[in-house]
Amino acid sequence: MGTSLFVLYGLLRLVQDVSEELDSMRKAEKKAAMSLEDKSEKAHKLESVLKVSPKLGKMHELKEKFRDIFQTTTSWGDSITKLLDWMCESESYFPKSLGTIVRWFGEIVGYFDGRTTSGVVEGINNKLKLIKRLGYGFRNFSNFRLRSLLNWHFNVNAP
Repeated sequence: MGTSLFVLYGLLRLVQDVSEELDSMRKAEKKAAMSLEDKSEKAHKLESVLKVSPKLGKMHELKEKFRDIFQTTTSWGDSITKLLDWMCESESYFPKSLGTIVRWFGEIVGYFDGRTTSGVVEGINNKLKLIKRLGYGFRNFSNFRLRSLLNWHFNVNAP
């Protein structure tokens, strides 16, 4: 159960961490690129930014590789090998995200094994929280239970 809960939240959080680190580097490099005062087309601006910061280009490339590992690889072994390669290559670019990956490596490997997420469970939990908020004033648990079971069209007479 713990593994499946991590998968949905954890993987999304990892992608968010990688994106945040890329974004903070992008903002820093944008300030440096603004000093170039180049007013040409977008493609030329991008070239200028990459001239100022090859590091930003590499971080963007690594972020895309990271997403591809989770979206395109099909075998368990291949996925882990690609992730380990990414980790070695990204060590100096994404230290915060790398620490998270190291801490949750077992759970990430579990995701590659079954490719399952806890999305359904998280949806049920969110729906129950909504019912609880909307039902402020329920006098007892039986009323809350009844409302919850009716939401999913379960038999309300079941024990």
